[in-house]
Amino acid sequence: MGSLIYLYAAVVLIATALAWIAVRSAGRMSKRLGALALALALMTVGYAGLLELLGRPKPVELEWGRTSTQEAVVLAAELREGQAIYLWLRGDGAAEPLSYRLPWSVDQAKSLMEAIRRAEASGTVTRMRHPFSDRQDDGKPLFYAEPQAALPPKQDLDP
Repeated sequence: MGSLIYLYAAVVLIATALAWIAVRSAGRMSKRLGALALALALMTVGYAGLLELLGRPKPVELEWGRTSTQEAVVLAAELREGQAIYLWLRGDGAAEPLSYRLPWSVDQAKSLMEAIRRAEASGTVTRMRHPFSDRQDDGKPLFYAEPQAALPPKQDLDP
């Protein structure tokens, strides 16, 4: 939520600067009032737009603030055939999960479902490689089941 406040503050500052320039410029009073009204409209629409976007899945291609994240845990997924793959992801080191949308791909959908099945069978989590960057084909699947943690070494109980 903190970054949204800064984003909206930037919109308000830009709209205020534009309104200030318009009001200080030479011209009729009606033009100045019109510029001020447009600046207020921009602030209102910007605020409403940010509130509307809070609950919508972000297209992964538009993520620019977390591109250094190498992996993410897939907390939930929904497949809508022919439309999109919706993911609830928590990036490594992130405090909160976020909702994302991948473009529909049969191969990615199959890979995701197989990784989810394997993770459930082994009692681990499903992970996604390079969730926010251009995915180069390095031969590794995009989705995979996290391997089970190694068991602790046996302790000798003989005195």
